Amino acid sequence: MTHPTTTWSLSGFGDEIDADPDVQLDVLAEIGASQIEVRSAWGVNVADFDDARTAQLRAVLDRRGFTASAVASPIGKVDVALPVEHEVERLQRVIRVADGLGTPYIRIFSFYRDEQRTHADVRDAVLERMRALADTAAAAGVVLLHENEKDIYGDTPERVLDLVESVGSGALRLAWDNANFVQVGSTPFTDGWHLLHEYVDYLQVKDALADSGRVVPAGEGDGELLETLTALRDAGYSGVASLEPHLASAHELGGFSGPDAFRTAAAAFRTLTDRIGVTLA
Repeated sequence: MTHPTTTWSLSGFGDEIDADPDVQLDVLAEIGASQIEVRSAWGVNVADFDDARTAQLRAVLDRRGFTASAVASPIGKVDVALPVEHEVERLQRVIRVADGLGTPYIRIFSFYRDEQRTHADVRDAVLERMRALADTAAAAGVVLLHENEKDIYGDTPERVLDLVESVGSGALRLAWDNANFVQVGSTPFTDGWHLLHEYVDYLQVKDALADSGRVVPAGEGDGELLETLTALRDAGYSGVASLEPHLASAHELGGFSGPDAFRTAAAAFRTLTDRIGVTLA
């Protein structure tokens, strides 16, 4: 069976390369990326950007011929016990950053909980907060991309589905991450794709080993990357593939790879896309 030419925009988390945006863009340009996902720059997280820093980064991107694929915010990476307004106010700040960088997409999460509380215990509180965030995003004309991070409410395919369908907003869509599903004991494509594919607007690229949770380059783990990429191609996906390798370290607000490991991650991913006839640009 032949397939029409499929092109995806290659992006990546620049701060996995270096704190300096120019170094980030050097490596991204080298691997053939046209976009950057912005989580931090000059060591400052996007949630702490002011208008001047946003404008400074936008000037760097414009000078280098790059666009921002998304703002990778930490919104929702807090305890659900905090007031609703806590994350709504932070989101309003991040929306200004996204607007300044020229992207409609903002990555978010669906809240941590005290270890003594179950997912069922916090479900109503999570949904209340996610609805408030989605309403704020809709009013501003931006789209929230929920990432299936481990230890938040929406970490398994079933709870991600509950989240997106219960909120029921076009301003809340999904960023799909195979490695994160592996790290919570799910088999991503087998367990999750049939449930979630219609809500997926964005692909974050990393893989992981099921026995240890260790993150590895795409195709070297148990994340069913090839099956997922093939399904995306067959569904006519034409969006972003954003590299988030986490090959050197990971922490609560992100991860780091460094230039060499980032190049390794890019080469591994391109091997898979070449295999299924997808062009990255």
